[in-house]
Amino acid sequence: MLGGSCACGAVAFELHGPLRPVFGCHCTTCRKTSGHFWAATAVASEGLILRHEEALGWFRSSVTSERGFCRSCGSSLFYRVDGAAQISVAAGALDGDTGLHTAMHIFTADMGDYYGLEDGVSRCSGGVSPDVLALGEGS
Repeated sequence: MLGGSCACGAVAFELHGPLRPVFGCHCTTCRKTSGHFWAATAVASEGLILRHEEALGWFRSSVTSERGFCRSCGSSLFYRVDGAAQISVAAGALDGDTGLHTAMHIFTADMGDYYGLEDGVSRCSGGVSPDVLALGEGS
């Protein structure tokens, strides 16, 4: 079990069950909502337990997905696709050591021109299929 929260603590959560390795998403929407690129793990939807959720807000960022954030401090916390069995969770919102590693960068064709990727991690210029994003894949 891992815990996490937003910057102000108004949204706090626990993650139970296996976690997917971290994926970095460089798409325009992820960059705009996170301020850089979105780095996230994922857990089965039922494995996300909200401990404090009074300030949790949701933004419909596409026809098929939405992003969870703290309405008090603005922290970007969650991403979910309608009907998916899992939810993505911001790696930076997790408390303490996670034991996770970054397995892939996606939508690198959209990445900003102000940074590079010299980490040796696999890259995909576009998106990846849902089976690659599934729990346990990409490790």
